[in-house]
Amino acid sequence: MSLRRYLQLDVFAHRIGAGNPLAVVFDAQGLDDAAMQSFAAWMHLPETVFLLPPEPGADYRARIFTPVRELDFAGHPSVGAAWAVLDAGRVAVGRETMVQQCAAGLLPVQVAHDATGPRVSIRTPRAAPVALEADAAGLAAALRGLPLGALRPALWDNGARWWLAEVADARALREWRPDLAAIAALRGDALGLALFAPGDVAGCARTVRAFCPADGFAEDPVTGSANAAIASALLADGRLRAGDSYCASQGREVGRDGRVELRIDEDGAVWLGGQVQPVIRGSVEW
Repeated sequence: MSLRRYLQLDVFAHRIGAGNPLAVVFDAQGLDDAAMQSFAAWMHLPETVFLLPPEPGADYRARIFTPVRELDFAGHPSVGAAWAVLDAGRVAVGRETMVQQCAAGLLPVQVAHDATGPRVSIRTPRAAPVALEADAAGLAAALRGLPLGALRPALWDNGARWWLAEVADARALREWRPDLAAIAALRGDALGLALFAPGDVAGCARTVRAFCPADGFAEDPVTGSANAAIASALLADGRLRAGDSYCASQGREVGRDGRVELRIDEDGAVWLGGQVQPVIRGSVEW
């Protein structure tokens, strides 16, 4: 066993304790797939990211695991990984651009340096709806009790799969009690169900909740990939366009106050970012 540098970060957090926790293991070469998966399961955080030497064209390589599976892409591990690389001095001080290598490909990263420290945003993989025969009964069970909005519920894939549905009213979304068994039974190998409504927090245009019981979490505190998929769905529906940006609020129902920053670039790609707070610095032996 080797001793490796370790960070635990709070991602999409304007203060410590507001966001989504992330485990970051540096210099993960020598850990095989089974070791990475077993460590992620032992940590039982929403995701654990392992940093590895990159191939040419990237600044770092990230492998992303939930407690039960590896993901091609996930939002808060990608934002957190970029922040960790900067914090550890693995790239030159003051860098404003980087490239992340992950299973979803090479993803550009932008860094803004301000009084809060480095503020990271990453261009997410292109999202698309997944062609899947409708499971009307399953969706009806999973969405029971919600006043739905205009966007038709659908399965979207941006390196992670999420069922997305719009809720007409933020209060109804915040007060809703999900049927987790019905959500876990949804088809399509999705991480879970992500719901959004008009914003009810100052400065935030949308309110979001995400449920992923199949991965061991009733409700995810703050979910980057789901928020990016929602932005892609709104773009495809003509309700966002190039140059638009907004903040989403997520996590108050589980005692958090996450803020996710989203932007549509001129090519129609979705950029995802937010603040990161370091919480634990140390080493890990596995």
